[in-house]
Amino acid sequence: MKLDILAIGAHPDDIELSCSGTIAKEVDRGKKVGILDLTKGELGTRGTPQIRAAEAQKASEALGVTIRENLGFRDGFFVNDEKHQLEIIKVIRKYRPEIVLCNAIDDRHIDHAKGSKLASDSCFLSGLRMIETQVDGKTQAPWRPKQVYHYIQWKNIEPDFVVDVSGYIDQKMDSVRAYASQFYDENSKEPSTPISSKNFMESIKYRAADLGRIIGVAYAEGFTVERSVAVDSIFDLI
Repeated sequence: MKLDILAIGAHPDDIELSCSGTIAKEVDRGKKVGILDLTKGELGTRGTPQIRAAEAQKASEALGVTIRENLGFRDGFFVNDEKHQLEIIKVIRKYRPEIVLCNAIDDRHIDHAKGSKLASDSCFLSGLRMIETQVDGKTQAPWRPKQVYHYIQWKNIEPDFVVDVSGYIDQKMDSVRAYASQFYDENSKEPSTPISSKNFMESIKYRAADLGRIIGVAYAEGFTVERSVAVDSIFDLI
């Protein structure tokens, strides 16, 4: 199966919080989108890996993504080395995405910047034919995505471009709410965390509204790029 977009996140819910409006929009336009979670989020203060897995499935259904896989790397302790790169390369070569979306280049959680560089490096290495990988006993062909874009997470990083997600904000919020163990619940007896407050849940929408304000729409999501984005016409930027 070939994907148009592969979204990679260090933890289940990274993608929903940051770029799920964009994903929902592209799925609605007929694009095939997949999600790759690097860890099971087992170090999370609230919930369990089993609960997170069920929540990730529910979120995937809300977004209509084609596939979702989890590599089971160690939450908090995975590193950007050959072993981890090869596992991601196998997934990239398996699904051959044109675009990869990955974690913020810098963020509060150490796994986000680590995951960002790991995913980006793996995208480059995946295009080198001298790196051999096999899946189910079959040698994989090299594949390098055309673009790697980094979504924005906790920190207010200045975006290089923003995507209008005005018609998909409710779908985005539904995918976020699928992670009921992680976010605001006035009846929860779980310990409080930086993302479990009512303010944080509300901030997801008003942050999208602020990015939308920049381009004159209701809601938007921002991304940074690794290389210049080429357009055929300046009218493509309208």
